[in-house]
Amino acid sequence: MPRPPAPAAHVVVLGGGLAGTLAAAALAPHAGGVTVVERDRLPDAPEPRRGLPQARHAHLFWSGGARAVEALLPGTHELWERHGARHIPIPQGMISYSPAGWFRRWHDERSHHYAIAARRDLTDWVVRTRLTQAFGHVEFRTDRTPVALLGDSRRVRGLEVRDAGGRPETLEAALVVDATGRAAVGGRLLAVLGAPPVPVTRVDAGVAYASRLYRAPEGARAGWPVVNIQADPTTGEPAGLATVVPTETGDWLVSLSGTRGRHPTGDVAAFEEFARALRHPLAADLVRRATPVGAVALTRSTPNIRRHYDRAATPAGFLAVGDAATACNPVYAHGMSSAARSALALRRVADELGVTDERFARRAQKAVAREAAAAWTLATGQDLFFPGVEAPAPPGFAARAAGRYVTALMNAAIGDHHVVQRFTDVMTLEKPATRLATPRMVLAALRGPRLPKLDGPALTPDEQAVLDSVRRTDPHPK
Repeated sequence: MPRPPAPAAHVVVLGGGLAGTLAAAALAPHAGGVTVVERDRLPDAPEPRRGLPQARHAHLFWSGGARAVEALLPGTHELWERHGARHIPIPQGMISYSPAGWFRRWHDERSHHYAIAARRDLTDWVVRTRLTQAFGHVEFRTDRTPVALLGDSRRVRGLEVRDAGGRPETLEAALVVDATGRAAVGGRLLAVLGAPPVPVTRVDAGVAYASRLYRAPEGARAGWPVVNIQADPTTGEPAGLATVVPTETGDWLVSLSGTRGRHPTGDVAAFEEFARALRHPLAADLVRRATPVGAVALTRSTPNIRRHYDRAATPAGFLAVGDAATACNPVYAHGMSSAARSALALRRVADELGVTDERFARRAQKAVAREAAAAWTLATGQDLFFPGVEAPAPPGFAARAAGRYVTALMNAAIGDHHVVQRFTDVMTLEKPATRLATPRMVLAALRGPRLPKLDGPALTPDEQAVLDSVRRTDPHPK
């Protein structure tokens, strides 16, 4: 059971995005008050906001993360689905082309894996709504910019902020949580206090990605699967990939990505061309049959960056979560799920110690790092092998051996239901990566697929009918 909140315990969370909102949910039962400080003005509906440009790209909430959200804020799933978010069973709700070939869409009544598919604006708004419904002592202070941490190099005791008019405000707190995403302003604020630098590991495959919203064709606006054309890191050539995610409105959000030397652009006319030049043209064929809505959104903010707060001499009363601690290449779609699992780990430590304990921040930071390790390993384990990657060192023997093993498992997975289930355990963050190293999995990697490769994507008759429909005569309407 959670400890009763200490009367004077006040928590300040920097950042009102998903990681910050979930951190507030994790800590609220242990605080007399929680203040979430956000530079933006947060919308009262699932609408875009200035400080979340990544909302224009495709997102998935894997079941390992979605279950963590539900544990923190019961009722979130029901509210997501009430507003149209798609509950997609995995693997039967996914058409995926791996480096080894097409995955089968195994149907297993016992399978519990799924993904929540919706535009990011809806995902965040629902979580923020559930937070304020569940905890009346959580307050959002918007249009506020963090200026300085209060305290010294041994103990953080609060935060100074300025509002949009430049007026200062002091927020005393037993704990300050940095959830400012890749901007990670906490490191700069700590330096002013005299805290030592935080070690950083960076792995950058130079990935850029471009996304565009499409109105799905008739017959594809309900029940459409996620489509994923994966990159192949084993070729030694610049690689590209595509993801088509159905949204709550029945539209498709299409994201294209490419490593250094093969970048998509914001050019509308080049969008379909890039998709058609990938390892398989399925995404391009779908785009050709859909109607574009709006412009192409482009970003290059994709490096894997790990700030090792768990190993740093960080002052008591401060910790970092989400992308402020571990930011992974977003094309692997683990950011939201990793943040949710980290928040649940934060709750467990708070249940044990309470937030005013001098040991809390350090213990919680280590717990957050352990949860983020899975997403980091999955992302860097692939990005390290793309040409031109910027990393502390080339892949060593262990990394190369692990890469060969995963390649063998992927080959087995296209025709082995057990291997697919174990891969899905790890991909959805339901289970740790050690799930892939059991004797049965090693044997499967050595044996290879039990069934022959598929000749093409495993489409249902209705899905094939969409592909067989008449193509748009003008692929780039104004």
